[in-house]
Amino acid sequence: QVQLVESGGGLVQPGGSLKLSCAASANIFSFYVMGWYRQGPGKEREQVALYKNGDSTNYADSVKGRFTFSRSNAKNELYLQMNSLKVEDTAVYFCYVKTWPTATASWGQGTQVTVSS
Repeated sequence: QVQLVESGGGLVQPGGSLKLSCAASANIFSFYVMGWYRQGPGKEREQVALYKNGDSTNYADSVKGRFTFSRSNAKNELYLQMNSLKVEDTAVYFCYVKTWPTATASWGQGTQVTVSS
């Protein structure tokens, strides 16, 4: 299983920005699905941004136009740039990958993002 370590979470005011990072223990080219999920207080875990090889990144409607998924092949890292943050974006954010060819899913431990004035 791939080890994933998120960083970059914290406290930010509404309208602010944060960039989350996820460092992977395996070569990023072994991932055919990669992205971010989040779980807000008292809520189910939900998909935020998910990229599948050969396809475009799929964003949750609530974050479209504000969040951007990217990756560094050289560093084996995934990122989530979050702009125009809202109070309702408060959640624990999890990095997620699926590895070729076994389709093994791996999750990071999560990083807390709190949007509050």
